[in-house]
Amino acid sequence: MLFHDCKFAPSPRLVRVFIAEKGLDVPSREVDLRNGEHLSPEYRAINPYCTVPVLELDDGTRLTSSQGCWRYLEETVPNPPLLGTTPTEKALIADLVWHIENDGWQAMTEAVRNSLPGMKDRALTGADNYAQIPALGERGKLRSERFLARLDGLLAGRDYLAGDRFSAADITAMVLVDFAGWLKIALPADAANAQRWYAAVSARPSAGR
Repeated sequence: MLFHDCKFAPSPRLVRVFIAEKGLDVPSREVDLRNGEHLSPEYRAINPYCTVPVLELDDGTRLTSSQGCWRYLEETVPNPPLLGTTPTEKALIADLVWHIENDGWQAMTEAVRNSLPGMKDRALTGADNYAQIPALGERGKLRSERFLARLDGLLAGRDYLAGDRFSAADITAMVLVDFAGWLKIALPADAANAQRWYAAVSARPSAGR
């Protein structure tokens, strides 16, 4: 396999952490997003969506989303399970990931891409350019702050988001919390459940990947 990565970007980190939790050593190549390599003809031939991550399999199949990469890795290396084992657990983790992405990741992406100068004319990921809308940036910040505040309630009475075992839901939320730091948005200081959880997941060896 070959993993097309970008060390500073949050999306490929979702897969790097997953790979590390599986105990795998997957060769990678760095994609230079800052200088627009992802928009080059050469990279478009690899991924027409012009995004990272991409997991290139031995047979040439290319998976171009974190969810696709996760699913392949879970199916081929089932232990430790990160997407659940029972039907209920699998559904719960999928449910959590969807809400974290919809309410948290989309909000942060909206905020970052519509406010940071370096994202000028790149307000949406992908092959096409879109102008920033400052009002969406402000809305995204507000949504992000509200979502991080809600994490405390989701973690009440449990070690991890899906229960007593680390899962893809925790990866999604942990990387989001760090992503929010780009705009100096943080977990509330008095969110004891979320602060305890974040300290624990950030201390895992995989978190630094």
